[in-house]
Amino acid sequence: MQYKEFGKTGHRSSRVIFGAAAFSEVSQAEADNTLALLLDNGINHIDTARSYGDAELRIGPWMKQHRNSFFLASKTGMRTKKEALEELKQSLSRLKTDYLDLWQLHFLVDKQEWTTAMEEGGALEAAIEAKKEGLVRFIGVTGHGIDAPKRHLESLDVYDFDSVLFPFNYMMMQNPQYAEHVRLLLAVCDQKQIAVQTIKSLARGEYGQKEKTFSTWYDALSKEASIEKAVQYVLSHEQVFLNSTGDIHLLPMLLKAAGKPIVRPTDAQMQALVRDEGMSALFK
Repeated sequence: MQYKEFGKTGHRSSRVIFGAAAFSEVSQAEADNTLALLLDNGINHIDTARSYGDAELRIGPWMKQHRNSFFLASKTGMRTKKEALEELKQSLSRLKTDYLDLWQLHFLVDKQEWTTAMEEGGALEAAIEAKKEGLVRFIGVTGHGIDAPKRHLESLDVYDFDSVLFPFNYMMMQNPQYAEHVRLLLAVCDQKQIAVQTIKSLARGEYGQKEKTFSTWYDALSKEASIEKAVQYVLSHEQVFLNSTGDIHLLPMLLKAAGKPIVRPTDAQMQALVRDEGMSALFK
């Protein structure tokens, strides 16, 4: 497993971050088996959220023995200070910890929600207050959809966040406008030493009329060779971290791919993958 400084936090994080959305509907036994897999593969960073079903409850029992083994991140989807602080209280209780290493304003893309979170009495104030009180060490912002990188640029004009998170895969980067906003965001993050987290590495597209196969809300790649190309494509961009898949059954193949020497697939190889897998952009 490769490791990289997580922005200016001082934490040297595994390039693959465990995305605990995969724990939204699993048993504690399944979660504990995943813990062993994470430790065996050198994963030292967990990313969860209050909104991820039972995920925080599944991670909480690990913290008594393994709190120092992981950089622990969670998120709030609340937009006001009062509501966000209440969610933080719940997250700390569910995770059985006194503090979070990273607390993130979740899915902050909608313009009105963004305004509410950033203004007086908003969620950003909650995060700043929580940091002063030692309840969180660092503050991040996350986003889904086609506007996420653009909105993150606006967020970074308001506050010096420690991390950002947005969708990043080959199909998304074929959208010229999206790719340009990503390029601008990466430049700002490089200049300010802001950690860059990415999601949806294994997205094949929407389920549409297909029967849902995985716990991910989107259709995911499932062949080992296809997963390897998708993972290698993301990790070959040295600035970014890859937040893992939302399905525990796909996780072993993702980790296997990440454990190999990182070589960026050629454009011809990625185009062949798109054709063979029938891939489409998840966000348009």
